[in-house]
Amino acid sequence: MKSKRSFWKELPSPFWSLAPMEDVTDTVFRQIVISCGRPHVLFTEFTSVEGLDSEGKEKVSYRLKYETNEHPIVAQIWGTTPEAHFKAASLIRELGFDGVDINMGCPVKKIVKQGACSALIENHELAREIVVATKEGAKNLPVSVKTRIGFKRRVTKEWAGFLLSLGLDALTIHGRIAAEMSKTPANWEEIGKVVRLRNQMGVDTPIVGNGDVMNLLQAQELVDKYRVDGIMFGRAIFKNPWLFNSAVNIADIGVSTKLDLLRRHALMFEETWGCLKNFDLMKKFFKVYVSDFAGSSDLRNTLMNCKNSNEVISVIDLYINR
Repeated sequence: MKSKRSFWKELPSPFWSLAPMEDVTDTVFRQIVISCGRPHVLFTEFTSVEGLDSEGKEKVSYRLKYETNEHPIVAQIWGTTPEAHFKAASLIRELGFDGVDINMGCPVKKIVKQGACSALIENHELAREIVVATKEGAKNLPVSVKTRIGFKRRVTKEWAGFLLSLGLDALTIHGRIAAEMSKTPANWEEIGKVVRLRNQMGVDTPIVGNGDVMNLLQAQELVDKYRVDGIMFGRAIFKNPWLFNSAVNIADIGVSTKLDLLRRHALMFEETWGCLKNFDLMKKFFKVYVSDFAGSSDLRNTLMNCKNSNEVISVIDLYINR
């Protein structure tokens, strides 16, 4: 049975979302993206349900921080314990999120070894228990799943058919098996199979395609060809923070604008997280703003030595006023 209320059904057709990415899509970076041009749906970083259900929950609960302008915002969770999923979904509902997404696609070995995320593709019974428990905890919040087309081999129809039978409010399909990580091109033909299967089953679960989509033009072409309801963008945001703004061509964005955005990001990162997050995590974003212009490589190398936002701002100012 579907949730009573689902924002997924109120989205435009097609819709765009920003993928949940570890140490990337925190509330600070989501604010930066919104300022450049917001997607229709935002996701948190993935959060361990077992971590939320432990004495050290403060070490993971910060991942659920968000601002009011981020709605609709979906909290993504992962784990192996149905009871912990129930508790996490209950908390997420209390925190005012718009939905809960279960990660059944992450291929990282240390996660998979626990039997979580993409390992659930080979454990239908546990996957079912997790979905049921999450829906019970979420109550009126929509519950969705993000997954892949297989673990060690393709099982697209078997796996997607199973998930579609569980009454999900949305299903995101990444067009690779877990064993491929991100080393091979995403297989959009397999994603298209899920759409056709959904139609054959007579269910109305929105299907979101994910994998190797770099811009809105390509996204629309994929929607037209494979009939997905929406597209989830991941690594493309590293090349263009204005990705979701159809009125902006990244080639027209000046160096000073990019560096101003970096300055704002660094300040916001430090103001928001303080000592809770190591400033070194900020460094993975430098290439987002400092690339594709004369001297960008040298500037980026200098920035990598910075230990706080003040040092970042000083390096930027020296570059601009050189």
